[in-house]
Amino acid sequence: MAEDDLESLPGVGPATADKLVENGYDSYQSIAVASPGELSNKADIGSSTASDIINAARKAADVGGFETGSMVLERRKEIGKLSWQIDEVDELLGGGLETQSITEVYGEFGAGKSQITHQLAVNVQLPRELGGLGGACIFIDSEDTFRPERIDDMVRGLDDDILQTTMDEREIEGSPDDEDAMEELIADFLDKIHVAKAFNSNHQILLAEKAKELAGEHEDSDWPVRLLCVDSLTAHFRAEYVGRGQLAERQQKLNKHLHDLMRIGDLYNTGILVTNQVASNPDSYFGDPTQPIGGNILGHTSTFRIYLRKSKGDKRIVRLVDAPNLADGEAVMRVQDGGLKPE
Repeated sequence: MAEDDLESLPGVGPATADKLVENGYDSYQSIAVASPGELSNKADIGSSTASDIINAARKAADVGGFETGSMVLERRKEIGKLSWQIDEVDELLGGGLETQSITEVYGEFGAGKSQITHQLAVNVQLPRELGGLGGACIFIDSEDTFRPERIDDMVRGLDDDILQTTMDEREIEGSPDDEDAMEELIADFLDKIHVAKAFNSNHQILLAEKAKELAGEHEDSDWPVRLLCVDSLTAHFRAEYVGRGQLAERQQKLNKHLHDLMRIGDLYNTGILVTNQVASNPDSYFGDPTQPIGGNILGHTSTFRIYLRKSKGDKRIVRLVDAPNLADGEAVMRVQDGGLKPE
């Protein structure tokens, strides 16, 4: 990304260019989608200078103008679909989890939200012909939920044909029956999941910025970042901003955080998967009283909203609550030792 000549932009000298790169603005496109206030703070420049730089970057990157519907359709062909490896769920979601979008999964404790993040962290690494995206995963962990042992279980739970094809592509000698080969494959899967634990909401916001840098570093590699998981998105915000008096500040910070995540998806063709906690609405006399945290800000920013709820035994109901181009509906899956499985 660093090949763009930032010093050709008006008001950008060597020192300013270095500050921009240090803060993750290493291309015309990343500058073009920034706000003047954000750029002014990060690069220590005046707001009017920041506006001039952004406008010039937009022209250089050809960002921000109108385009025809046909051009939008052509650009959308670049969007990837990450398979859940469950036909019923993939059909519900129009092919799987979409890149360049935020997919929110909410549900009560024990519904299986973290199981989905782990499973898709495995699936994203599969070859495209097998429903994956051939990419790496970034995992921001705010509830201490990431377990490498679960990744081990889920890799072993893949079909033998998928395992063999994946081994061949990664040049791992052996078969799924060979324990040494499986250990090598599992270690390779784990190496391609970049995990960071968020200790509070400010740290979580910082990690989103670091994730953007990491995605930029890997963009032209053999394993570009194709999935970013945040589990959970709202836990720290909910714990730190208590009461109505702090609601406005919480929502403002959450809004900025969501837009930082969305920017990663847009810039690097990455799927953004966030889990969300729920609360019971005491005013609800009819229907399900379970409501997702985050209010309208999260509701408007999430492209796809999925409600996950428990059923009998290991069954889970996957309900598509909101999507711009898909009908609402439900699918059933199972959460088992080997990962997410069809009913």
